[in-house]
Amino acid sequence: MDTNVTKVMVSVALGWSALALLASPAQAQSVAMSGGMGSKALLVVNGGVPKALAAGDAYQGVKVISVSPDHTVVEVGGKRQTVTLGGAPVSIGGSGGGGANGTQIILSAGSGGHFVTQGSINGRSTQFMVDTGATSIAMGADEARRMGIKFEDGQAFYGSTANGVVKGFKVSLTSVRIQDVEVFNVEAAVLPQGMPHILLGNSFLTRFQMKRDNDTLTLTKRF
Repeated sequence: MDTNVTKVMVSVALGWSALALLASPAQAQSVAMSGGMGSKALLVVNGGVPKALAAGDAYQGVKVISVSPDHTVVEVGGKRQTVTLGGAPVSIGGSGGGGANGTQIILSAGSGGHFVTQGSINGRSTQFMVDTGATSIAMGADEARRMGIKFEDGQAFYGSTANGVVKGFKVSLTSVRIQDVEVFNVEAAVLPQGMPHILLGNSFLTRFQMKRDNDTLTLTKRF
């Protein structure tokens, strides 16, 4: 083949590759505001540990525009959105337009090797800990009340714990959201004792393909 023709073909191929990269949508970022520290906001990005950020700071592609006691304005890929204190995580950037229509959750292990992440139940912000040994999502009664879950109307059951036999309630959660992935009608158990985190059990996890790579856990939604 003629050398000049080969060069032209290579140039065309590289040009198409560059166009493909430019056309591919940027990955959306999940951002929640868990608190504040003076002029800084405590932001949870993609389910990680809270990061104190001031106006002008950037972290994992998320730029802080302004900070107020009850909300923070952030920017990802030229798109701005307001994140409210204690509200559900918002998805910014990418091609999803801010909706909860994602298909994959990526979590990083924290202290003790546990996967803890910010999320929401029925639109109310909360914190989860992955527990593959739990039959369903499980939470304490106080946390359920905070989120407006009328668990006393659910199905009562009795279970054995370290503190003896306790009465719990089975409920159905309208929605559970982590990052930009949302699932609906998820079974949960509400127990009387307090719990530091809501356990993300198998009523949620079995809807995903799970893959662990060292300290990274990837959940891919089943269809």
